[in-house]
Amino acid sequence: MPNKEDMMQKMQKMAEGGQPEASLVGDAEYWSEIKLSSDILTDAVAKHVLGLVYTGMADVGETFQCICDIDKFAEDGWAKSWGAMACKLQSQAEDYEAKGHTQSAASAYLRASTYWRVMLMNYTDIHSPKVQEYAQSYMSCYERYLSLSGYPGEYIEIPYEGTFLPGHIYRSPHAEGKAPLLVITPGRDTWAEDTRWVYDEALRRGIHCVIYDGPGQGLALRMQGLTFRPDWEHVVTPVLDYALSKLEGEVDPDRIGLMGMSFGGFLNTRAAAFDKRFKVMVADPGNLAWGGQIKQRLQMILQIPEEQRPPFMNFMLDDYAWKQGVPKEDVPADLDRYDNSDVVGLVSCNTLVLDGAAEVQPGAAKQYFEALQCPKKYHLFDFDSTAQCHCQTGGYAPASEFIMNWIEEIL
Repeated sequence: MPNKEDMMQKMQKMAEGGQPEASLVGDAEYWSEIKLSSDILTDAVAKHVLGLVYTGMADVGETFQCICDIDKFAEDGWAKSWGAMACKLQSQAEDYEAKGHTQSAASAYLRASTYWRVMLMNYTDIHSPKVQEYAQSYMSCYERYLSLSGYPGEYIEIPYEGTFLPGHIYRSPHAEGKAPLLVITPGRDTWAEDTRWVYDEALRRGIHCVIYDGPGQGLALRMQGLTFRPDWEHVVTPVLDYALSKLEGEVDPDRIGLMGMSFGGFLNTRAAAFDKRFKVMVADPGNLAWGGQIKQRLQMILQIPEEQRPPFMNFMLDDYAWKQGVPKEDVPADLDRYDNSDVVGLVSCNTLVLDGAAEVQPGAAKQYFEALQCPKKYHLFDFDSTAQCHCQTGGYAPASEFIMNWIEEIL
């Protein structure tokens, strides 16, 4: 059995992405080598939020200030920092609205909603009633933004196994006649609205969009306690059914697409395999057996006595147990269910598989691409693309241009 101290050091290195402390701009050959924090989660989320700046969902200075304000020695340091910024902006938005400054209020509400979501991405007290309170704050801010801004979004509740999945339908103001529809699945840790860099660009091109938080994601997890399931066809099919009923007469049934980011890209494979209404799929990135590498990390953590684990390890275990809906000790075994090797050959729609030179699981997308038997295209975002990170984090503008060009050409 490995020495526990060696295991802890290895896990710490993995948690920090195996990277040096923090590369200075002048020391880096490519921007992805620059670390905004030695903590891998802070670094990744900060780059994601900075990537949303061009969509209006965040601000550079606000994002950097939140990073600066995180108390690394406090368990709730993350929540206090992002939560304080969210509260500040929500208060400003309410003041702007009361004074009749509608557009300023909409802008502030939108950014506040982003910071509420980011706060909850790493909220350590996952069973606290505050989780639902903060999730409601996010939702309230986002709906006020939609109401004041005129952005073409409508909140929906998609019927799902006796309950519902929360989401939004976005009708493109540029659609002509029966238009294409794109269904978008977020990742394991992000929320539906974090995919704005995709749906905003789709709307500009006359494509209607539906986004949603599925089981284990966003509001569906925090407000209803729904947890992940591997048979995602039972999630996406109801989403598409409902979207088509809401958009009756507005969608061309021969031009329906499906896109998923990170874990969402993995989950969508089963949906495309069993629901033949999808004509195209974008897997961002492709992944055939998502649980393998993560399972190894969690098994290493479980071998360390709980009282000897660093806090980030216990949080990682708690987070997976919460989202998978199983006891901590059962998480590694549960991840074995997340393997699409037996159904990937059933995917028949035209599929774009994305990869990145700085992806977190090198080789996984290529393996997935090779397993597909459908019309397909593989694209690697290299270092010169500036979109080389996981799901093109930090490179959303060039990435969305490439993705949308492909979708336009196929749909």
